[in-house]
Amino acid sequence: MENNTLKFLLNDKQVEIDFLKTDYLPSTTVLNYLRSQSDLSGTKEGCAEGDCGACTVVLVELLDHQLIYKTIDSCLLFLASIHGKQLITVEYLSQKKGQDIVLHPVQQAMVNYHGSQCGFCTPGFVMSIFGMHKSETPVNDKSIIETLSGNLCRCTGYKPIADAVQHDCHLKFDDHISAKEGQVKNQLIGINHSIPSLKIHASEQIYLLPSTLEEAISLKKNYPESRIINGATDIAIRQNKTHEYLPCILDVSNIKCLKKIDEIDGFFLLGSGVTIEQFKIFSENYYKPFQKITDVFASLQIRNAATIGGNLSTASPIGDLIPLFYAVKAKLQITGSKGDRVVNIEDFITGYRKNCLQNDELLVSILLPFLEDDIFVFSEKVSTRRDLDIATVSLAARLKLSSGNRVDEIILAYGGMAETVKRAEKAENFLIGKLWSQDNIEAAMAFIEQDFTPLSDARSGKEYRSTVSKNLLLKLFLLKRSGIVNN
Repeated sequence: MENNTLKFLLNDKQVEIDFLKTDYLPSTTVLNYLRSQSDLSGTKEGCAEGDCGACTVVLVELLDHQLIYKTIDSCLLFLASIHGKQLITVEYLSQKKGQDIVLHPVQQAMVNYHGSQCGFCTPGFVMSIFGMHKSETPVNDKSIIETLSGNLCRCTGYKPIADAVQHDCHLKFDDHISAKEGQVKNQLIGINHSIPSLKIHASEQIYLLPSTLEEAISLKKNYPESRIINGATDIAIRQNKTHEYLPCILDVSNIKCLKKIDEIDGFFLLGSGVTIEQFKIFSENYYKPFQKITDVFASLQIRNAATIGGNLSTASPIGDLIPLFYAVKAKLQITGSKGDRVVNIEDFITGYRKNCLQNDELLVSILLPFLEDDIFVFSEKVSTRRDLDIATVSLAARLKLSSGNRVDEIILAYGGMAETVKRAEKAENFLIGKLWSQDNIEAAMAFIEQDFTPLSDARSGKEYRSTVSKNLLLKLFLLKRSGIVNN
């Protein structure tokens, strides 16, 4: 049944948008929507691709009867995707009392420690720090860096902003937003109960927002041309930068069963809708080999929106997670109108930005096997900068040695060296059965030149990529020899 009316809370007011009676498209970004409102100009556009954080907002979602606060780049957030959620902007933080404006404690901390100069980026920083406070993240050097790594400032050098977080924002305090949480919860329950799904047929775009997996499969069969999104951090950039037109979108971000993490029969089962931030926390606690990569995966704002299923399905040759999924021999659960099937990760990706999903199928979950004690997993990402950057070359490796220090099993999965993530099969075959020694590693490095013919592009030359790929194998050897392997 069609439902063209989007409902959400904008700060403390319920908003309804009928897409048959507005110029907004369902895929209009939240940033552009806010910039069209005369009294909500604090959210800024700096880059329109999630790099600068000037457009940061806080999105509040009801999950298991709890309100979950997430900082998000509004330039990468489609308007229709916030159905049944609360959107908090910087204007909502301060309060007017009589003729006076009373700043929120987060804002006052920025004033106290001189955290603003030109002011353009300040609202984004304030919202990131506010999100940190509402999520009750412990304040320490690591968490401050992670919180602020998605916000750029050309003026302050960051220290005054970090000082504001360090000295004031660790304090426990209630605010007018906390006081209204009960009311907000009831309103969100009401919206999601009355309109659990959207099926928008606007004049220029179809936007499908199912709330159950069964509904999503049915919609995918009926709209086989639909573009699947689950966070839209990749698709939104293409819309913003190349003005790509999206006639039909199937947004699966509202399906709760895709966001679960379970254990089953020797595997961790992760729903395709698990966000990268959820996956980062999971890795820290249960799957250490991924931690080195998730620690430098984009920014918190992007990790709060992007999903592991989206990262895999885009099939990018420089996708951060894909080489690691190769190394741990992940399996993928796919479901469609004709039933379910399980495929190996290497069979899922079929070409440059192509996967094996049929027109009526969706990626439902990822199965990560428990790693045995004698399996070593290594990962390294080489990029221009440490945080918020895509890989130039990456390597994820799996290694099992015999009691005689010979190679029983090895996987060398490289990103950035071919049109897809690709294994260095000639180097692997050479090393199988060989002594794990520097001489053999250096011999194997020569085979990597036969495995790949990398391209030169804006990020790097082919000679650089070739040299780095060999050095990453040598680094694996040196770290394993020293006992420092990220298992």
